[in-house]
Amino acid sequence: MKKKQIPIVMAVFGTTSRARETYGDIDMRVREAFAGHEIHWACSSRIIKGLMQTRRDQAIRDPQEVLRELHSQGYEWAVVQSVHLTCGHEFDRLLQETREEAIRTSMGMPLLTAPDDHRRTALCLEPMIGRHPDKAVLLVGHGTDHPSWTAYPAFQQTLRRMYGDRIFVGTVEKYPPSDGLVAEISAAGFREVLLIPFLLVAGNHYHHDLMSTEGTSWSFRLKEAGISFEVVPDGIGRLACISEIFCDHIREALEVIPF
Repeated sequence: MKKKQIPIVMAVFGTTSRARETYGDIDMRVREAFAGHEIHWACSSRIIKGLMQTRRDQAIRDPQEVLRELHSQGYEWAVVQSVHLTCGHEFDRLLQETREEAIRTSMGMPLLTAPDDHRRTALCLEPMIGRHPDKAVLLVGHGTDHPSWTAYPAFQQTLRRMYGDRIFVGTVEKYPPSDGLVAEISAAGFREVLLIPFLLVAGNHYHHDLMSTEGTSWSFRLKEAGISFEVVPDGIGRLACISEIFCDHIREALEVIPF
């Protein structure tokens, strides 16, 4: 087998809404970058697995199912590309499950892994941030109780070095919480905010945790503080430069395969 023939498995967490367009964009760019490789998609979330569908209206499989099928077809190696933002619980489980399979795997890392990933992701956001020079910019990600929670304040620091102290990074879950960060934005004197969903897909968390009228949502907290806001309607997975970072991680995973 030659490296140009090694299959690539794109492992997404999954979402029950608006996934197709985003994953379709990433799929198109990955296929362009890796012509000649088989590209497969898999859902790492057991809960969401049965609810997702491919563009051919077939139930999407989990990574282990895809790897077993590839092994049965005679493949010795596969690249498994994590389509996650950070190296959290879902990534840890993906690593464990792929190691249990007979086929050998090389792992492509999540979006925010190395310092240069943070820098490149911050540059991807420049067109949005640059159009609003007088507003605070608030990015809201998923959040986690995994030690990878540190990726969020680290990314905020990278953004502030590029765009100044008007950048704030919060999360839906765990740290930093919405009430404290909205108070910080208000104390800094900002009354207008650009709200960017720091999520690959603007799915359930976008609708329920960012935009709902419930008292715990980010939009509710901003309104309660007297802060007006404009919301970017898509997750960052629609940006071509984000796909390119994932493509570079696939290239790195291919490079370490020993033949």
